Amino acid sequence: MKQISRLIILLILFFSCTSNKIIQEGSQSRSPEKKVVKEKIVFLFAGQSNMDGRANGAELSESDLQRLKNVAPRIQFYYNHQTVTPLQLTTPAKYTQRKFNLEKSFGPELFFGIELAEKYPEEEFIFIKRAKGGTSLYGCWNPYWAAEKAALMKELDQPKLFEDFISYSNEVLEKYDPSEYKIAGMLWVQGEADSGIKKWGPKPAETYGENLQHLIDEVRKNFKQAKLPFMLFQVGHGKVVEGMEKVAGADPNVFLIPQSRNKKSPDFYEKNPPPIGHYTAKSMKRIGKAFFGVYSDILFDNK
Repeated sequence: MKQISRLIILLILFFSCTSNKIIQEGSQSRSPEKKVVKEKIVFLFAGQSNMDGRANGAELSESDLQRLKNVAPRIQFYYNHQTVTPLQLTTPAKYTQRKFNLEKSFGPELFFGIELAEKYPEEEFIFIKRAKGGTSLYGCWNPYWAAEKAALMKELDQPKLFEDFISYSNEVLEKYDPSEYKIAGMLWVQGEADSGIKKWGPKPAETYGENLQHLIDEVRKNFKQAKLPFMLFQVGHGKVVEGMEKVAGADPNVFLIPQSRNKKSPDFYEKNPPPIGHYTAKSMKRIGKAFFGVYSDILFDNK
């Protein structure tokens, strides 16, 4: 009788353990695996016409266009509130098409993007660009916008571009979970408008460095990145350039790409002759590559 009792107890223990094991294994098999989300790398672009892009897309070679085609699917391009597309040439306003005798144009983002995506073929990117020709930092790009400053620059009828740029960027990024992206830097091409002392007086040029620092501070504050890298291309002249140099010299995370008027200098960038002005396709291609060089050599590889 005792033997029968022991056998019954052993059978109960055996089936109990087996049942618990099956339940545990079933529970484990139903547990979803944690999905690893690969971050998209975000770049912000802002400024006036040479950021917007006045380079003629028709002057690009077949090789250039093929390179663009190869990388474009990995770069989501948000441009001036238009529908998002892969990185591409842009269609300017009819006035700009007539003035510059072009149908498609591009700015620094094109070859910055091509070089970037080619060097880092496993990465995906988001480009957000807000740019408008003829606009000033003193007036409508000023993060501390004031009616009297906008009036001086005759920009009271222009949008408050800094505010619009921030809201546009936030609107784009709200489409993504914060774990899905990382803001890697901002590219800024602006300063020509503020350099016009004969037209506006000395104040916009003299305060350019101060206003640029305010812009950088407010962008970093908005995106909660105290050391967000800023890359500047030197445009304008006089006090505007001095302001750029001062800001870049004081902040290790602000980088200035120099420009020279000496045609023999490696820092010379050819423009179209007056009255058209603005950078040629060849120069704009170099500007995009110069921005990439700063990011790749100084920022990305040293992280």
